[in-house]
Amino acid sequence: MDGVIPLNKPKGMTSHDCVNRIRRLLKTKKVGHTGTLDPDAEGVLPICVGKATKIASLLTGQTKEYVAEISLGTLTTTEDHSGEIVKKEAVSSTLEIETCEDILSKFLGTIEQTPPMYSAVKVNGKKLYEYAREGIVIERPSREIQIHSIKMLSNEITWYNDYDVRFRFKVTCSSGTYIRTLCVDIGQGLGFPAHMSDLKRTKVGNFDLKDTYTFQDLETALNNDDLPFINMADALTIPSLYVTDEEAKRYHHGQVLDQPDNQCYSSLFKVVDESNHLIAIYQPHPSKRGKVKPFKVF
Repeated sequence: MDGVIPLNKPKGMTSHDCVNRIRRLLKTKKVGHTGTLDPDAEGVLPICVGKATKIASLLTGQTKEYVAEISLGTLTTTEDHSGEIVKKEAVSSTLEIETCEDILSKFLGTIEQTPPMYSAVKVNGKKLYEYAREGIVIERPSREIQIHSIKMLSNEITWYNDYDVRFRFKVTCSSGTYIRTLCVDIGQGLGFPAHMSDLKRTKVGNFDLKDTYTFQDLETALNNDDLPFINMADALTIPSLYVTDEEAKRYHHGQVLDQPDNQCYSSLFKVVDESNHLIAIYQPHPSKRGKVKPFKVF
């Protein structure tokens, strides 16, 4: 069992909960996820099984797409609806959807983001949420993220009350982007406290929500001996080098080799054999010009 299962994570489960359930279903310990999705969020969570756990870090770094709902008027400790309220301010009745759309456009491109206190980012060897649970707020280093696209989905603002005013948007972004924090920052741009009221991850790299499986789907597939594993070669979005079975042997043995003819790789590339199996991941040699060396071999 080597491959990637495109799971549709349900609300109410942590990413680690999902890994544990897959381990029980498949009766194997070699299972890992490809990037934490908040317990209250749902959507695409690729799960790596067997040898595919070796590519989990590469899948984690892929571009992601989300559909999010922002609630204006209230800020919470966790920056989503599960946290305690720390600030409330009535939203102006004159706020228009066009104004919200204009603010969204200002977040397009490279922006600075400070990770939330309730996150798994480590500072001084300790996860931020561990500090937060102790009631400690510490300085967090900002980092650059990429917002590739951001689009308003709502045709109008939904008013639940003066402290809960919502709209939905779609965002495509780099790995490491906190949509909760993005919602808070959008609220600041509009002049109001805000939090994320709903989140669905709709895409991770090559994995689309429409191609995912629920746990019920997986249990049915397991009973029919037809589990939906995605080939490791297909799961990765890095450039490809297709080789013959004879050539594949040299890559499988992890040899330092000449840069492939008529190919120019500036970073990692996957080596795939005639059966579409992932043989290895290679990279340019750091000191030997015109040579490539293994990054991972399978």
